[in-house]
Amino acid sequence: MSNKKTVAIIGGGPAGLTAAYELLKHTDFHPIIIEKSDYLGGISRTVQYKGNRIDIGGHRFFSKSDRVMNWWLDILPVEKTEANEINISYQNKSRKITTGGAIENPDEVMLVRKRKSRIYFKRSFFDYPITLSLDTIKKLGLFHTMKIGISYVWISLFPIKKEENLEQFFINRFGKVLYKTFFKSYTEKVWGVKCTDISADWGAQRIKGLSITKSIVHFIKKTFGKSKQDISQKGTETSLIEYFLYPKFGPGQMWEVVGRKIQAQGGKILMQSEVVHIHNNPENQIEHIKYKTSEGKLVEISVDYLISTMPIKDLISDLQIPAPETVEAVSAELMYRDFITVGVLLKKLKTGPLEDNWIYVQEPDVKVGRLQIFNNWSPYLVKDPSKTWIGMEYFCFEGDEIWEMTEEQMKHFAIDELVKMNLIDPEDALDSVVIKMPKTYPAYFGVYDQFDTVESYLKEINNLYPVGRNGMHKYNNQDHSMLTAMAAVEHITTGKGSKADIWDINTEQEYHEEK
Repeated sequence: MSNKKTVAIIGGGPAGLTAAYELLKHTDFHPIIIEKSDYLGGISRTVQYKGNRIDIGGHRFFSKSDRVMNWWLDILPVEKTEANEINISYQNKSRKITTGGAIENPDEVMLVRKRKSRIYFKRSFFDYPITLSLDTIKKLGLFHTMKIGISYVWISLFPIKKEENLEQFFINRFGKVLYKTFFKSYTEKVWGVKCTDISADWGAQRIKGLSITKSIVHFIKKTFGKSKQDISQKGTETSLIEYFLYPKFGPGQMWEVVGRKIQAQGGKILMQSEVVHIHNNPENQIEHIKYKTSEGKLVEISVDYLISTMPIKDLISDLQIPAPETVEAVSAELMYRDFITVGVLLKKLKTGPLEDNWIYVQEPDVKVGRLQIFNNWSPYLVKDPSKTWIGMEYFCFEGDEIWEMTEEQMKHFAIDELVKMNLIDPEDALDSVVIKMPKTYPAYFGVYDQFDTVESYLKEINNLYPVGRNGMHKYNNQDHSMLTAMAAVEHITTGKGSKADIWDINTEQEYHEEK
């Protein structure tokens, strides 16, 4: 009988797969991933539709963490072409990747992509992040631009001392006029509530270091500085990065390859299996879990450790983990923002070909929040390169009007909005598909201000390690989700650090290895 310690992992997204892969570097541990769906990657999956591929939400493979960058490149090396010569940070040293050298599988590679995002506002395109360029001034008008400048100078001199909500967070960094022009409508469209009802923690998670000053400095450097194709970009705010890596066939390719490697090394992945019970003994030690297979069979397994990426609301409320009433009450009321992508295949755009990865839709007269142009993420996501393949992103609550639309209704609704925005003629929409993703974004409103009671309780369960975006109710990017998994494995296998360190891994913080 094996003496290996069993580590059950709930969820086969980036955090769960990273945890399993890291555990297999230690011979004393046996990881078992229990995944509810029939695919790996979570929201970092790639959906195929008639030869075209959809990236749910858009996933740039970029991190200021050397460990994460190296990890990705060990799985999928960079494609080497005659025009491809890049610098990346490698174990705190500079490594140049140039042409030449054999790649085991030319389809299992990373592409180097140039980032471009813009805002669509008043039926015009504006650079994102906003820069006070001549083009911006022309489109906004001189008077409105002057108001933005005066507002920014004012808040720089008299900042809001205590930021209690997201509106105050934005105003402190951009001034009230620019906030109302470019941030308020889009953010409230994304979250479905007013910015005054969202915790300032969301800003700290996503755009802590960004400001008008940094955007202008970056614009000047980009315009007049020497061009350098450098993936590491450690001194650059995430919102300002110029290049990123991207798997040839979308983000799901990364996690499908990782899944195969885990199984080849002896790890187990149970697909279409749902954890339905967790037994936590009086000493706060999880002894066993039960999961249901796709055939409805109930299976119980003893565990030494449990790593969970499932939504905390489900972990506590649905799985009968005994918890204080206050913890149960808060976890039951945690909120999430849900997500719909409508993939639309177009004969052409009225604007002509666009170079953008994302387009943020600031228009208040439509519900679509963001557009992706999949051709620009990777040409291999599009079956026919003469066509334009886009993703229309809708943010909603499960059960609301948008969520409850039938697939046909949603398709027509989305295409009508493209027409309304003057981006297409209706006859140029050739095909479409609808994909729904529940609990995509953990919300920073509702009972979030009481979340520390839940976090404190979860830390007390000795062999439980919540990791990842939903596992920790943190709006993390995939690299931060991976870092939480790596930290959990390190604590399990070596005892180094503390469980509290895992919770301290925070979007846009200075990573531990850079301190």
